[in-house]
Amino acid sequence: MKIPQFISALLHPIVIPTVGLMLYFLVSPINFESTQKLGVLSVVFIVTYIIPLLILVLFKKLKLIESYKTETIHDRKLPVAIMLLVFYLLGNTLHYIQNFNEISLLFYATSLGLVIVYILFHFQIKASIHLLSFGIFIGFFMVLSSIHYQSYILIIMLNLLISGIVASARLYLNAHKPKEIYIGFFIGVVAPIITYCIL
Repeated sequence: MKIPQFISALLHPIVIPTVGLMLYFLVSPINFESTQKLGVLSVVFIVTYIIPLLILVLFKKLKLIESYKTETIHDRKLPVAIMLLVFYLLGNTLHYIQNFNEISLLFYATSLGLVIVYILFHFQIKASIHLLSFGIFIGFFMVLSSIHYQSYILIIMLNLLISGIVASARLYLNAHKPKEIYIGFFIGVVAPIITYCIL
């Protein structure tokens, strides 16, 4: 496997929510019980990692998509529509659990980002979901900085660096055009900010 393919697979969008949540628990000033952390991480991992994999396998079996890589807009439409609904329901569930309002913001924002990505499909724009996920990660910690009056600049800068690496890998693989990379990242960064303002 080539390095760009390895990077693209290792830092796949379905991995980012679980990694982001783990990092959130490490830096959050809110004291969560170990059982709460484990419970939420388990749910998030199942909903954002296991379920998307099963959906892709099912869709491939039913010939609703041509490839597991979902390289075309046609292949992406149905999975994105389902996942934006799943992320919204997950955010809605966490929103009404004490101390988990901030975490719900992450999933509401992801749902909003996917809604915008889906709308862009109708204009034949295939925004990068890889970069969308990293943009959301960055925007989320920018919002947290404002909420807690703490600096998460190291996390944000690290994610900017990784975003650049992932963007280079996606471009090398011809998975996206440069504008699709920028659009995906921009949507990701602003989605948590818009969501926070609305909520």
